[in-house]
Amino acid sequence: MVKVVLWGSLKSATGGRTEVEVEAANVQQLLTCLGEQFPGLKPQLDLGVSVSIDGQIYRDAWFQPIKPSSEVYLLPRMAGG
Repeated sequence: MVKVVLWGSLKSATGGRTEVEVEAANVQQLLTCLGEQFPGLKPQLDLGVSVSIDGQIYRDAWFQPIKPSSEVYLLPRMAGG
């Protein structure tokens, strides 16, 4: 199981939970499992999120491996101009 810390507005889609656990070996599995466990989170996941694994931020890195011991943060994707 991977422990995921939810950041910012993502917490509201999980009933205010800041940490959740899912079974996932890569980013794609992580996002799929989160969307299934928390249907309210799925629209935000579909818009795009950033995933921080052990301090490195990934965007669209679907097959980036995640170890059970990894520190994982899920952040709303930032838009810039």
